[in-house]
Amino acid sequence: MSTKDFVEKDYYKVLGVPKDATEAEIKKAYRKLARENHPDANKNDASAEARFKEISEANDVLGDPKKRKEYDDARALFGNGGFRAGGPGAGGSFNFDLGDLFGGAQGGAGGGFGGGGIGDVFGGLFNRGGGATRTQPRRGQDIESEVTLSFTEAIEGATVPLRMSSQQPCTACSGTGDKNGTPRVCPTCVGTGQVSRGSGGGFSLTDPCVDCKGRGLIAEHPCEVCKGSGRAKSSRTMQVRIPAGVSDNQKIRLRGKGAPGERGGPNGDLYVVVHVDAHPVFGRKDDNLTVTVPVSFSEAALGGEIKVPTLGGPAVTLKLPAGTPNGRTMRARGKGAVRKDGTRGDLLVTVEVAVPRELDDKAREALETFREATASEDPRAELFQAAKGA
Repeated sequence: MSTKDFVEKDYYKVLGVPKDATEAEIKKAYRKLARENHPDANKNDASAEARFKEISEANDVLGDPKKRKEYDDARALFGNGGFRAGGPGAGGSFNFDLGDLFGGAQGGAGGGFGGGGIGDVFGGLFNRGGGATRTQPRRGQDIESEVTLSFTEAIEGATVPLRMSSQQPCTACSGTGDKNGTPRVCPTCVGTGQVSRGSGGGFSLTDPCVDCKGRGLIAEHPCEVCKGSGRAKSSRTMQVRIPAGVSDNQKIRLRGKGAPGERGGPNGDLYVVVHVDAHPVFGRKDDNLTVTVPVSFSEAALGGEIKVPTLGGPAVTLKLPAGTPNGRTMRARGKGAVRKDGTRGDLLVTVEVAVPRELDDKAREALETFREATASEDPRAELFQAAKGA
């Protein structure tokens, strides 16, 4: 992060907490906002993803006492990018550019800061003291991959092999970028990987060095494999555990399973997009599984007990009340998908009355007798009555 970002961004406003908030208040605010804006809860919402990154950045600074003190000190000194000072009149203040004020303060009788300039005076505040700045660690890249699971694997969880390609330290040059293994220190940034920009010797901002691309090293004899970058495309296969209960198109984040960092930096993260195949019998509705079970006319009319299949387990027996209409849904508790807390949803069983296509003489005679016995009942009487009333 550049000094400019460090000073200008109002992280307290991002998290919605006062400047004197306690660590507990900051943590509580971050967790609430992170849940609301997490990419998993806001699929295909770019604004929520950007907001989530901003919230994480604010928490990274305010959640660390040392970083928070540096941040507070920086904003107290420089305000929103300009130096705060008492203005003329009754305690007023005004902003002005530090580069204009201290641009020529490099030394001599009029410098006022010895030979170092204001960058040396405030250097310790931003970990940029007068000595040589060491090359900063670099976090590894995030990797995104996809995996397809069967319906049962998604419900119960599975460990699957995942082949991934990412930028790794080049094996041909051991990550140095030089085929002889002897890169030289970049003369532009003196090995820091960063360069300062600003006015004269005044307060300046840091950017990645364009000559060495932020590495701090330049290859005299570029490696033929990585072309001097020190990084090369590499493929690897790893076993990834997909938790139980994942849904179709859900994105899972595996911390530290992405590309390796550089110069001691942390690994990136692995994001796995899960695709789930359909099941010929079962469906899914949130944490519940669904199934449609055919029943005979006599079972629906007279009632009784019916056996219902479950996913990967023994059948369950449900009691069918007499007079059960077509399309009624019953519930088998605890036979659904696994939730995040380890409990299970339910199995929703929808009854479908099966009408026989062919009847033998005995069955036909029995139905004829039934029709005569119920001839006085018109199942469409209420329908016509409602139609006239409308």
